Amino acid sequence: MSRFTDRVAIVTGGGSGIGAATARLLAMEGATVVIAGRRVEKLEEVAASVDGVIVPRKLDVTDRAAVTAAVDEVAAEHGRLDVLVNNAGIGPSGPADEVGDDDWDQMMATVLSGAFIASRAALPHLVQGGGNIVNVCSVSGIGGDWGGAAYNAAKGGLANLTRAMALDHAGDGVRVNAVAPTFTETEMTSGMGEDDDLMNRFMERLPMGRPAKPEEVAWAIAFLASHDASYVNGVVLPVDGGLSASNGQPRLG
Repeated sequence: MSRFTDRVAIVTGGGSGIGAATARLLAMEGATVVIAGRRVEKLEEVAASVDGVIVPRKLDVTDRAAVTAAVDEVAAEHGRLDVLVNNAGIGPSGPADEVGDDDWDQMMATVLSGAFIASRAALPHLVQGGGNIVNVCSVSGIGGDWGGAAYNAAKGGLANLTRAMALDHAGDGVRVNAVAPTFTETEMTSGMGEDDDLMNRFMERLPMGRPAKPEEVAWAIAFLASHDASYVNGVVLPVDGGLSASNGQPRLG
């Protein structure tokens, strides 16, 4: 029997990148996966790309009422909810003195508030079956970046939200964990990949010498969401090729 047979999962930001890879993997391992996002055509492409049950659902995670309603409706339609993967996100928008109010608010609404609202709505359903939450954080939520003030703040908040919920809800039988990827080959980072100088500087910092693939992050998410990780709770797991093992000093020799 596959790890997720008869289980129901919601993956936000499921139309591309890490979210799409996660949805495919969970579906291939037996789950019914509801993928939520704003671009229906992308969601439908993901749903058609794998031999498994993936249900597209249009959703803007910044719409609090819609998120709450969607989570409740998924649980009602499928009779349960076992896994919530909070993956919706947007890219960095510059240093603090260049971030406008709208950019800041959009980042917080998408990355942090969207995950909070979805988690709050999911918790009563997850309690019923001993389910769990996996948040897609970032190495940018563990340490700072140049030019990423709002992104760092939102991802750092998501990392600590993960820890707080893990403490509060372990007694209810609900585990909460997160993954913290480094540079990953996704639609969001495609423009960065075209900048040879930037990529060379990234590769100098990544011990494995290459970006992550979305599937590599998805494997970590699936582990945390599975019974294989039944005693793993409150972890922000770096999926970073060894980046966070460094103290930042340059390579010698």
